[in-house]
Amino acid sequence: MNSRLPPTWSKHLKAQPVQKARPFAQPAKPGSLLGPTDDMLLRQALELQKAGRLPEAEELCHRVLTRSPNHALALYILGTLGLGFDDELAIKYFARAAAKEPKNPYYQLSLGEAFLKVADYPLAIHHLQRACELKPDLTDALRRLGEAYFMFEKADVAVPLYEKALEIDPDNAFVRTALANTLVALGRMDEATVCLKESIDRRMSVPSSYNTLVAVRKFSAEPPELKAILDELQKTANPADEPYQLHMAAGKVLDDLGRHDEAMDHFLRAATNKGFDFDIESYGRQVDAWIELFNPEFFAARVGYGDPSETPVFVLGMPRSGTTLTEQICSSHPDVHGAGEHSKLGRVAVANGLKLQPGRPLGRPVMSMTRTQSKALAGEYLSSLRLNAPEALRIVDKMPHNFELVGLIALLFPNARIVHCVRDPVDNCFSCFTSNLNDAHKYNSDLAVLGLYYREYDRLMRYWKSIFPGRILENRYEDLVSDQEGQSRRLVEHLGLEWHDACLRFFERAGSVRTLSHWQVRQPIYKSSVKRWKHYEGRLRPLIDALGDLAEG
Repeated sequence: MNSRLPPTWSKHLKAQPVQKARPFAQPAKPGSLLGPTDDMLLRQALELQKAGRLPEAEELCHRVLTRSPNHALALYILGTLGLGFDDELAIKYFARAAAKEPKNPYYQLSLGEAFLKVADYPLAIHHLQRACELKPDLTDALRRLGEAYFMFEKADVAVPLYEKALEIDPDNAFVRTALANTLVALGRMDEATVCLKESIDRRMSVPSSYNTLVAVRKFSAEPPELKAILDELQKTANPADEPYQLHMAAGKVLDDLGRHDEAMDHFLRAATNKGFDFDIESYGRQVDAWIELFNPEFFAARVGYGDPSETPVFVLGMPRSGTTLTEQICSSHPDVHGAGEHSKLGRVAVANGLKLQPGRPLGRPVMSMTRTQSKALAGEYLSSLRLNAPEALRIVDKMPHNFELVGLIALLFPNARIVHCVRDPVDNCFSCFTSNLNDAHKYNSDLAVLGLYYREYDRLMRYWKSIFPGRILENRYEDLVSDQEGQSRRLVEHLGLEWHDACLRFFERAGSVRTLSHWQVRQPIYKSSVKRWKHYEGRLRPLIDALGDLAEG
């Protein structure tokens, strides 16, 4: 369950305090005290939620619903409790609350946010737009609507929404950050720079603003930003995560300048500041379980499962292995659409028990899945994938960590193309280590653990290739750099399409780029990232030792 009280709830309290929330409750029957009792229970539920006592809060809400089955506020609180635990159930609660009180902007906002969380962008846009109509000055709704358009590959629509939100609340750090990131994704680097510098001048999101600011260009001479970043690091009033962002920004600039020892000092301090623990032994058991579940006998017994569509193309591999570059080359073809890092398959995997959990056998729902069920799941994924490009012959899902789900891909889409992006292991790991990967990549905060994680990834991919011979195209980053046209033609051929020269001009492709590689993929292919790790070889011994024989190539 989600122990964090959503910011929308605190805004909701300011607008309509719970103790005055008579519009939320069903009218009490004459002579009955159910209404006041419901209000009292929901105030208690809110306090329990704030205290992190979620099961007790949930129980109180259900007590209210037992007596008042359509109590909008009880349904709403249950929705907030469900976010992050069971998002689909949370959506049902929010939808019931919104249906009961369709003119409540906060219910529409939370329902839209929940749809955004599960990547159902059209429905997210619908409800967030409704929230904006009901309360035009609701900056959270404007921000989330901008985010929904951004994720729906309409980043140009997001920009005026963020600008309107800033007219209402000029000091909203979340909106300023979102606007800057959207401008970067659109390739409007000059405007993004102005926006980021204004945030820094206003002392808003300073570390993340510096981090983004230095990421949008490559430095050949020391910029004034470096001294400013180092000065920030001398301050002691930063929140816990700020040194991480500042150290990463300093490391990036120093790396550009070729001051490698200084850069590495900052990258290592950033990793220490992040402070993640990753259970590599547990992850190894997860890989064992996937291999044991998806064996040749499993697939032999399930011929005819899934959907025969050739539309999906899965570009996968370790982060920073060239997945974005590969997607950009493919999606420059007029018959191909790039869907970015699509989250739907991961949600299908979790719902079907493909993540190892204590006391639960892995993949039980997959083992018992019928042919009809497999076709329905495949249909859901395809519908989600086709939202932006219903007519495209091929649609690329470039979620790197789908390398864990090749077995599920093979079950649901026996004819889908798979492209495995591969890069020199030390270069790949070092690029991960020096990138701002999010908290889902906790293996990335320790060089030795990162090397061991890479070995598990390599072991799993070798297995997939052994049971699906000829199905997975290996796309080596170094080969793509040294022979762009030859490798690009090979990619297009694997997709079953005729060659198109636009694939050689991927950097001219219009549209937003939702990736850490937003600067790189707007440039022609360059070779400076090949063997980059050699500059740091003396500091990378824990990584190289953990990689073992994989580092020898």
